[in-house]
Amino acid sequence: MVAAVAAGALVAASGVGVGLWAASGDDGSSADSTEASAARSPSPSPTRSYPLSKAPRTIPAVRDHTAERGPGWRPARTHRVVVADPALADEGRLTAGELGLTYAGEKDDERDGDLRLELNRDSGANPESYTMTVRDGRVTVTAPAEAGVFYGTRTLKQEIEGAGSAPEGVVRDEPAKPRRGLMLDIARKHYSAEWIEDRIRELGDLKYNEFGLHFSDDQGFRIESDSHPEIVSEQHLTKAQVRRIVDLAASRHITVVPEIDSPGHLGAVIAAHPDLQLRDAGGGTVRGAIDISEPESAEIVDDLLDEYAGLFPGGQWHLGADEYQALVVSDPEASFPGLAAAARKKYGAGATVEDLTTGWLNDRAETVRAHDRTPRAWNDGFFSGGSVRAAEDIQVAYWTGKEIGAREPAAYLGEGREVLNYNDEFLYYVLGEPQTFVYPTGERIYEQWTPLVLRGTTPVPERYDDQILGGSLAVWGDLPRSQTQDQVAAGIRMPLRATVQKLWDPGAPALSWTEFRALAGELG
Repeated sequence: MVAAVAAGALVAASGVGVGLWAASGDDGSSADSTEASAARSPSPSPTRSYPLSKAPRTIPAVRDHTAERGPGWRPARTHRVVVADPALADEGRLTAGELGLTYAGEKDDERDGDLRLELNRDSGANPESYTMTVRDGRVTVTAPAEAGVFYGTRTLKQEIEGAGSAPEGVVRDEPAKPRRGLMLDIARKHYSAEWIEDRIRELGDLKYNEFGLHFSDDQGFRIESDSHPEIVSEQHLTKAQVRRIVDLAASRHITVVPEIDSPGHLGAVIAAHPDLQLRDAGGGTVRGAIDISEPESAEIVDDLLDEYAGLFPGGQWHLGADEYQALVVSDPEASFPGLAAAARKKYGAGATVEDLTTGWLNDRAETVRAHDRTPRAWNDGFFSGGSVRAAEDIQVAYWTGKEIGAREPAAYLGEGREVLNYNDEFLYYVLGEPQTFVYPTGERIYEQWTPLVLRGTTPVPERYDDQILGGSLAVWGDLPRSQTQDQVAAGIRMPLRATVQKLWDPGAPALSWTEFRALAGELG
């Protein structure tokens, strides 16, 4: 008798109702076959006394939780996932499989233990926002769009993985920044399709929505090509593998952002087309740089951009544009008279190599724009002088302030440009730690970085916050043998979690770094 009373007190203190914690049968019955037993499941008693619930413990942390008194919710095999809209079938099936529930499809009836997914079609709300209500032994996730519903299920999944149950009350949640990403350099280091798929699943559970693929560089071109098979490296992803990656990402509401960097970092293309390599005034070759005065250079790059537009259906495209070696010398016009002559011919007397390079960027942006893509480029591909300006819709991927003629981030923001934060002092994971790079730590990101910190450690003024669309951790393969795939996955684990916390919630984190790291361990 004493033991029974003690057990009952323990259940009440944990905020979980006896009926919801009851063990289900092991016969694998479907929801329809267990209708009678579900109907007999006891509902939470209104006379029971429950403590006020505590907010869910998730990464990223939920923005708002209204505490209530009640038993909370814990999954059982007899519980159903039901959807109010057929568009949510994928989210419903995925979550049912993850939590060991039965996917029942579209249902109008209500049962104890149900997880219900709904769209409210609120056109004025953030499409990634959601409301999750845990009440009376049931859970309802409502959002204006499928992405929001998906993020609600991620919150629920983390609650179950960490605490075993979801607390009574209402979560109202949305991200501070619309772009939250991980970029992976697969050109210098080949990664298996399976490893990439595992990262996609990890990103989805953390509410990331972008995955960048830098697949062309001096060291390799890593995706199968039909238009130019001669440039493809021996180790590469097939288009079938990429389609599976893209489909998996889409199921997690993640956009895969491809990057074919040009006019620099094209060594793999030049190896198959040496006649297109840039040469200086003395006839010396310039590593990785394509001769942008040659029409054939634009033709081959545009061939590739057009081809891969069909493989990557997302709305974003990264054009690269960084570190063109013709512009790292003291006098580009003297060092590269062919480029200077082409600039004057195209843009008039006084035009410079910078103008020709900016024109190249604009032309490539026009190529991807024709496929309804929004272009972006690295910040050192934008120049302050000259007669040719980069198109206004090209977003700035800000990574460094170390280039010749470097400008402060506020210079780009002051022009009205939209910016994505790739700050190389916090968010660059460069294999082998060459030059001055060191592996980023989750602790430093968590305690010192915000999306406003675009360069170094100093934030830009708050008034520019809306122009900073988000940010991305970037994994570069400069010394590819420095780490194995598994070591990379382990190395970026906490930086990924710290980064998304700062992109999701603009406020100071409620947890200390020690507490945050411990929570990450609890959630797996």
